[in-house]
Amino acid sequence: MSKYVNLANVASNYANRMNRLRNRIFTEVVRPTNQKSMKVVKLFSDKPVDKNPDIVQYYPRLRETHLLMKNLRWYGLFRDEHQDFKEEMQRLRALRGKPVWKKGQGKQENVKTLK
Repeated sequence: MSKYVNLANVASNYANRMNRLRNRIFTEVVRPTNQKSMKVVKLFSDKPVDKNPDIVQYYPRLRETHLLMKNLRWYGLFRDEHQDFKEEMQRLRALRGKPVWKKGQGKQENVKTLK
C-alpha cells in the first residue's frame, strides 16, 4: 500500500495525471491552488443563499400572519384590541358629526377654490 502512496507523491507525469483524475472523481480542486482561490471554490461549492432555508425562513411571514389574524378576527376567534379601539373612535367621531375627511376636502382645498 505504501508503494502506491509514494507513487502518488512522485512528481512524474503519470502521477500528476492520476492525482488530477482522483481530484476530479472526488470533486476536489483539480490543480493545487492557494488559500485565496480555495476560499472562492468553497463559496461557489456552497448552497446558494436563496436556497438556504436558514436564510429564507429567518424572518417570520408577516403578511400571511396578518391576513390570518384579520380573518380570525372577522370570524370572532381573535380579539384585536387596538383595531377595536380604532373602530370605536371612528364610530364616536361619526356620532359627533366629525366624519373621516377624504383626500381633497381639507382646508387647503377650500382656500384654493376661493382664489
